[in-house]
Amino acid sequence: MPAEAAHGPAMPQGPAEVPRGPAEVTPGPAEVTPEVPSGAGGVAVEAAEGAGEPRKVARVVLLDPADRILLLHGHEPDDPADDWWFTPGGGLEGDETREEAAVRELAEETGITEVELGPVLWRRRCSFPFAGRRWDQDEWYYLARTTRTATGATALTELERRSVAGARWWTCRELTRSHETVYPTRLAELLRRLLDDGPPAGPVTLDTEIV
Repeated sequence: MPAEAAHGPAMPQGPAEVPRGPAEVTPGPAEVTPEVPSGAGGVAVEAAEGAGEPRKVARVVLLDPADRILLLHGHEPDDPADDWWFTPGGGLEGDETREEAAVRELAEETGITEVELGPVLWRRRCSFPFAGRRWDQDEWYYLARTTRTATGATALTELERRSVAGARWWTCRELTRSHETVYPTRLAELLRRLLDDGPPAGPVTLDTEIV
């Protein structure tokens, strides 16, 4: 599930039971990637040593009817003070497509299954330290909408249980005013543009981030 970190004043969170339902998925080209353990706090596991390829990751920009975005609150496993916020998502498993991985990871991390998965908004390469190792990943961010706002993780890995503190819905204004660390960087600006102009005609390549 990994991605990076984000800091700022944490807001109230309210886990609750979530109704289940079928996810609507936009078909896309299949991508095959070696099975890799999922990381925590939105941090994807790095590719095998010597492989030279970043881990393929699918992330979800999930909006509710009020245009709030859902972010997870992550931190270093042994240092809760080293924290950040990030979008749900994680690495592909087996012969999953990125769309399938996005829907699965969202369900595992938030319990939300009734979503309308839209187009890829952004693509990003990033590299960062987490849990004693460096992670290198190629992330695709999918737009998705849901009417379900209650969250509750259903299938976190052991590492994720040690490094994910919860989830909360953020307004664009709250993100803009926050001093917390949020990934991807400039998420408030990207969200504002999305809400004002709608999805881009094609995926936008974000700046590479090396932490």
